[in-house]
Amino acid sequence: MAETKTMMIEEECFDVLTETGEKTGISKPRSEVHRNGDYHRAVHVWIYAESTGEVLVQKRADGKDSWPGLWDISSAGHISAGHSSLITARRELEEELGITLPKDAFELLFVYLQQCVINDGSFINNEYDDVYLVTTLHPIPLEAFTLQETEVSAVKYIPFEEYRSLLTKQHPDYVLYDVNGQYGQLFDIIQQRYKENPTARSLTLQKQLYRYAPVSLSAEVLSDLSDGDKEALDFLIKAAKIVDEIFYLQVWYNNPSLRDWLKEHADASELDKMKWMYYLINKSPWSCLDENKAFLTTADSAVKLLPEATKPVGGWKGLEYKSAFPIRKPPGANFYPPDMDKNEFELWKSTLTESQQKDATGFFIAIKRRTEFSSGSSQLNHTVGSTDHLVGNHDLSSIPYSEEYNSLLTKAAELLHKAGNLASSPSLKRLLHSKANAFLSNDYYESDIAWMELVQLESPSCWNQALFMDSKLDVTIGPYMTYEDRLFGYKATFGAYIGLRDDKATAQLKLFGDNLQVLEQNLPMDNAYKSADVSAAPIRVIQLIFNAGDVKGPQTVAFNLPNDERILKERGTSMVMLKNVSQAKFKHILQPIADVCITKEQKELVDFESFFTHTICHECCHGIGPHAITLPNGEKSTVRKEMQELYSALEEAKADIVGLWALKFLINKDMLSKSLVESMYVSFLAGCFRSVRFGLEEAHGKGQAVQFNWLFEKGAFILHPDGTFSVDFAKVEGAVESLSREILTIQAKGDKAAARLLLQQYCIMTEPLKLALNKLEALQVPVDIVPTFPIAHETLE
Repeated sequence: MAETKTMMIEEECFDVLTETGEKTGISKPRSEVHRNGDYHRAVHVWIYAESTGEVLVQKRADGKDSWPGLWDISSAGHISAGHSSLITARRELEEELGITLPKDAFELLFVYLQQCVINDGSFINNEYDDVYLVTTLHPIPLEAFTLQETEVSAVKYIPFEEYRSLLTKQHPDYVLYDVNGQYGQLFDIIQQRYKENPTARSLTLQKQLYRYAPVSLSAEVLSDLSDGDKEALDFLIKAAKIVDEIFYLQVWYNNPSLRDWLKEHADASELDKMKWMYYLINKSPWSCLDENKAFLTTADSAVKLLPEATKPVGGWKGLEYKSAFPIRKPPGANFYPPDMDKNEFELWKSTLTESQQKDATGFFIAIKRRTEFSSGSSQLNHTVGSTDHLVGNHDLSSIPYSEEYNSLLTKAAELLHKAGNLASSPSLKRLLHSKANAFLSNDYYESDIAWMELVQLESPSCWNQALFMDSKLDVTIGPYMTYEDRLFGYKATFGAYIGLRDDKATAQLKLFGDNLQVLEQNLPMDNAYKSADVSAAPIRVIQLIFNAGDVKGPQTVAFNLPNDERILKERGTSMVMLKNVSQAKFKHILQPIADVCITKEQKELVDFESFFTHTICHECCHGIGPHAITLPNGEKSTVRKEMQELYSALEEAKADIVGLWALKFLINKDMLSKSLVESMYVSFLAGCFRSVRFGLEEAHGKGQAVQFNWLFEKGAFILHPDGTFSVDFAKVEGAVESLSREILTIQAKGDKAAARLLLQQYCIMTEPLKLALNKLEALQVPVDIVPTFPIAHETLE
């Protein structure tokens, strides 16, 4: 009896999933899962030898309770309750074959639902398999393997095309997979990856590169800076480069390794050079302008040698593998475990205290698995009797950025302190020292306040009337934007913008800051949702000297910060306009778009003043409208918290369309010239085509598609037989107001379902949009600019 009880206690438990593959929070023993047909998770690991085009297969031991004695995938295993997919893949490979590999050797290809009933109905398998590929340069010598006899009786290599043929013919010696169905992706991916025509690939990359217009961005003469500020500028640029390093790591944990490899091999061929150039624009292997589709594969990646990955073999230097990255860009970037889904996060969060939940959803906290910090995962095994079900079995933990990126942040903080000691302005000194401290404390409140006060006077009510700080240097550095977190929109990426303030242009913007409260009180939404204490948002215009970090693909023309809801409530926001970036985009992109897409009668109305003025208003409108909200059930919350992954796209659409509404409101009140009316609408129309070209995976592109399609549906935008567009001035004002009301009300109610429906209906590539975009592509009108920074280049040489 005691022996039976011991066997029951040691039985492995699995997390039970829903039919759609999400964790339920319940765990059951293995035998019960397969007896009842519960959905659960496992890993499949394939080892592919690049030089020979062969895959490794293993022969299952005769004592296995499923498919005994048949040839099967390289390695496989169930994911134990509370364990992670990647940890399991590494563990199974080590236990079954004696191969020890780091996590960057594993490329997640796809998730496969395997469903079958065997053993006369006693074994029901409803299994979600995470399918991984390990790419080695050459086959591993068979004598290098250490086989787990209870699991594996033999291994061999077989050409992948021959293996596919055997599966297609349902050879009785092999575990069957439907290679004409979902599992066929494995073979399709390998074939496409290694049989692609280099000439065709070069042409594709060349076409992708042509979408970016090279621009050299220079600012006004640095002679206006004090000697101290010039020295400080050198340290600031160096600190920004460290921020760049952090961002590469935030995108994907293996991203820095891929970057270094591509740089090292950029001179090997013209194709390698183009890979490197396009990688630098995107700062990852995923193309921003192509819905984040990978333009590189693991076959392009770094080769790493592991002499001790297996037992030694005479005359063999060891295992060489390709450092991997996934085909599909991970929605959680490197902020969350790559195998974590939203449901797992929510189940874990529900077990936390209120303070811990705040951390878990905070801007400056990464989420990791506890098993990642342990060489063995046995300490997290949960063993129970056959009738006990585990609930609340969680493996996630919160890690502050100050710990996650400690070595890099320490270097950046040292440089900011040095710059702060040299800076001539007290407000700049305060900003740099407080930001340096924030890097190490993970508390950004004081440094964000210091950033907002960078150009404020002794009397905040007259923030941009006459006097400005001594220094012309303007610095924004730290974790701010949340676009990379496509799971929830919680986590902030690091970025840096260094520029010289344009005092004349800044002084002209007083009108917008002074009227934010007026705009708030007149927003097209119910009065119950309006705030009575909107703060005037300081606006500064700068000439950009250097940017780094989260500035990939399409370049930012302006930003509105901070995102901290406490500061938004207390002080509002501050805006920075990058005038030389805006001028470059207007000249190289918007003007050519107007020439192609706008009717002859209206294209002359597209001008820089309207484009730049709407950009200003867009940023202002981030500071008005719903932020802190009361839900229908009386609970206090925020728009960001309720919208989660939909927040960025909806907020960008709001700022855009409400910005257009606000301009018309100010014109009606005689605060802006009536000459702007027609030009602002036509410039906005041309701008729609510019932003949608960023892709419908990008927040600005999503928001712009919603606006264009709504206004087109309402008849405010007209498509003519010659393929050009125009604005119906009689309908556009009403259409703008109706969409503004729709988005503002969704935000005010925290209605995520309505937000999702709006995006589903209008964030689509409609025929009018396709027509315009095809014309622009055919004529090779640039989609955006790729800047170089001569001043910073001299510093970094």
